[in-house]
Amino acid sequence: MFFFRAGGLGLKIQYNNCMIKKEISDGVVHTVPADLRKVLTADRAAHAKWEDITPLARNEWICWVESVKTPETRRQHVEHVCSELKEGVRRRCCWIGCIHRKDKSLSPTQKWILGKRPQK
Repeated sequence: MFFFRAGGLGLKIQYNNCMIKKEISDGVVHTVPADLRKVLTADRAAHAKWEDITPLARNEWICWVESVKTPETRRQHVEHVCSELKEGVRRRCCWIGCIHRKDKSLSPTQKWILGKRPQK
């Protein structure tokens, strides 16, 4: 017997009365966007690495994906998440970090970088 059904956060597959859950864990502030969720669900190795990192690290990856301005750059970021996770990268290098967290204040470096951005 084999059937599957879409769950709220992932995919549930039943094979011979054995249930396999493929849920994708969120970050601290951010939830996994649909495009990143789709890629992580399709790539077993990347999904395993995603579940192995901390919620804070997942939060930073998600924020990094969502911080871009164009769809093409976003697609590239989603691809980089999977490839870098499989290479063993646990946190996004050379990025200021998530500025959306309410449980801590911005670091002096984050404030400096944000101050250099053009005003809208």
